[in-house]
Amino acid sequence: MGQISSFRDLIVYQKAYKISMEIFVLTKTFPKEERYSLVDQIRRSSRSICANLSEAWAKRRYEKVFINKLTDCLGEEFETETWLKYAMDCKYLSVEEHSKLMLQYEEVRKMLISMINCPEKFCK
Repeated sequence: MGQISSFRDLIVYQKAYKISMEIFVLTKTFPKEERYSLVDQIRRSSRSICANLSEAWAKRRYEKVFINKLTDCLGEEFETETWLKYAMDCKYLSVEEHSKLMLQYEEVRKMLISMINCPEKFCK
């Protein structure tokens, strides 16, 4: 693992941020009636993964708090998966778009679980 001086250096943060931006673009095409429901929910949960990662990084001095914030990230990741399923089932996302996003989130999920299981690699 190279030198990590900021949460922005974490590969998991970079991947989660990229996916949340993809979701932002994709949700622009959702119907207007979903603007204040599904669009807001999916954007919020996808962005919360990154926000919670940055909080976890700030609190890494305390291993249990670090793990707790990473667990919040994992919860937001699962929530985003749920909203993506709704978006596909409502025909707002194609099966291909959904599959691509799910594969990307699988990677993020595995990285988060690895960090939760080995916090000493990141904590001070």
